[in-house]
Amino acid sequence: MSGRYLKLIFFSVAALVIAACSSEGGQSLSDSFEVSFTLPSSIDVPSDTREYVFKVTDGKAPLISDVFMLTSGDGVSVVCPILNVSSTEFTVRFDVEEGTYEVFIKRGNQKKSKGKVLINFVERLDFTPDPGTTVYGIVTCDGEGVPGVVVSDGSEVTVTDEDGLYQLKSQKKWNYVFISVPSGYEVPADGVFPKFYSLLHNGKDELDRADFSLEKVDQSSYSMLFFGDMHLANRSTDHLQFQDFTDDVNDYLAANGGKKVYAATLGDMTWDYYWYNVNMSYDIDDYIQEINNGIKGLQIFHTMGNHDNDYMTLNDFDAATKYVSKIAPTFYSFNIGGIHYVVLDDINCSRYDGTVSRDYYTDVTAEQLSWLAKDLAHVDPSTPVTVLAHAQIFSTSGMSYKLALSNAEELMGVLSGYKVHFVTGHTHRVYSIVPQDAVTSGRDIHEHNSGAVCATWWYTGDATPGIHISQDGAPGGYAVWDINGTDMKWRFKATRWPDSYQFRAYDLNNVSFTLDDVPNMPDDFAKDFRKYMDAYPVNSDNEVLINVWNWNSLWEVTVTDEDGKPLDVERVLAYDPLHIKALAVPKFNNSSLTSTPGFMASQTAHMFKVRLDDPDTDITITVKDDCDNTWSEVMERPKDFSVQEYKYR
Repeated sequence: MSGRYLKLIFFSVAALVIAACSSEGGQSLSDSFEVSFTLPSSIDVPSDTREYVFKVTDGKAPLISDVFMLTSGDGVSVVCPILNVSSTEFTVRFDVEEGTYEVFIKRGNQKKSKGKVLINFVERLDFTPDPGTTVYGIVTCDGEGVPGVVVSDGSEVTVTDEDGLYQLKSQKKWNYVFISVPSGYEVPADGVFPKFYSLLHNGKDELDRADFSLEKVDQSSYSMLFFGDMHLANRSTDHLQFQDFTDDVNDYLAANGGKKVYAATLGDMTWDYYWYNVNMSYDIDDYIQEINNGIKGLQIFHTMGNHDNDYMTLNDFDAATKYVSKIAPTFYSFNIGGIHYVVLDDINCSRYDGTVSRDYYTDVTAEQLSWLAKDLAHVDPSTPVTVLAHAQIFSTSGMSYKLALSNAEELMGVLSGYKVHFVTGHTHRVYSIVPQDAVTSGRDIHEHNSGAVCATWWYTGDATPGIHISQDGAPGGYAVWDINGTDMKWRFKATRWPDSYQFRAYDLNNVSFTLDDVPNMPDDFAKDFRKYMDAYPVNSDNEVLINVWNWNSLWEVTVTDEDGKPLDVERVLAYDPLHIKALAVPKFNNSSLTSTPGFMASQTAHMFKVRLDDPDTDITITVKDDCDNTWSEVMERPKDFSVQEYKYR
């Protein structure tokens, strides 16, 4: 094998460089000479010779004395020598870097543009693709082909042969090809972005080549971080709080320097409205720059959210085009250690009308379900499958759950036979569903709605700096999964808080809301604020409210008094008081208010209430999760309800 393939070598050879301009010493574009040849959108040039043979058309070959010139996007031109010419073909040597160039032919003082070409340097293969093949390539590690790697164009799925070669009869709908990175390997990365997919550039019936390289790594034990909604825009409050998040992630990486760590987003990294907002312009390119500047040494796989679709389009395909060209396919798979990961796009933009209405709905398209069935055909049923998607599969409904995805049953049908963990975002809340919940109908299905990096939005940092809180009271943060083989343990990590920050307790004797809290609020909005007053009136009922944000039905929440006596703990539906105080009160307390503020506190079911006999009894709160973690807090009562106590900076 090693003798058949040459290693890919990149080098730069000195060449004649000419500053490009619209008129070079009186030269002009002219049709007075004719040269005609086939110029594909991209060409694969053998890296050992750096020579490529062009096919002449209509018998109009260049002269050996003509100049073959490439001009890059930054306006620098390079002459590439024409080595030989016949009536049917001619050969050019490319002493340039990889990239896209405009091609010119010069003859004397005349110059003619022939179009643009993407130049790729590839290792020479002793291989001829089968008839009808439109995409092919090789997957290598240390110069050797890697067999059995799953490769797909988003429709067809194949595997590499014993020499690491693959070929696809692709219709090129998505114009990309990707590998499902195999267990025990990594791909190179461009900053935080793993290079597991390649855009295609030639026509539907033309041949494209895309090679991939792998590196062997030990993934027997690693951590996986999940980053929910970021919603970045060009605003100082976004960047300041986002830096708190990236600092927290970097601290985690530093503290776990001897361990493999990966990450995945859960969608809505950007906010499509600001792609087109002149004053606060921020698009996918800005996100790429900011995440690469903020986090180093971490590969982050990406999931697309509704706000990563282009709302100025008229269908689902076009809405995803910018994202696909810059970040990742909208659906794909990869393997790390003993886990098979699947990324799905459950935001359907087929009803988009080019306005900010963003009339999307949530489902997993039939095309994705077909691809997923083909992908899973290469996954042993004993392998746990973790499915990442933006919109939730289940949603909260009072104290229980219901299916939220329109075709969830079809999706679960394709996944039947596998132990499945869904990890989702979208809601800006934290909740967890386990197979014991009736809604899963006995399937081994879990869902982890994993919260938001930006919490409610970044607005809470405006209203009350230092308080970063979601509508259900969960802090802004991210999920940390520790994985050993196929064993998975998870927890929520609050930004700029220690791991032990897993719940928050309130002495309700000191929690109340009245109109005195919002003296500047116009009278018209008293009815909107009243729900918080009704939920938390002035009282002396000696109750304690506990918010356990990552709770599920397998968790245990216990409370004991000063004598160690267990107290009755009741699960309740309630608003988080801190969210009301940190966001609702500042937003409502505005004399110029003209509409009801948005993103206010919502009732959540991961709340627990305990009633005591008197206001001075201290209690011990103990929370045990389903991964054998236990956290405790001794609550000295009476406990003040102060925003200052909950600020992280």
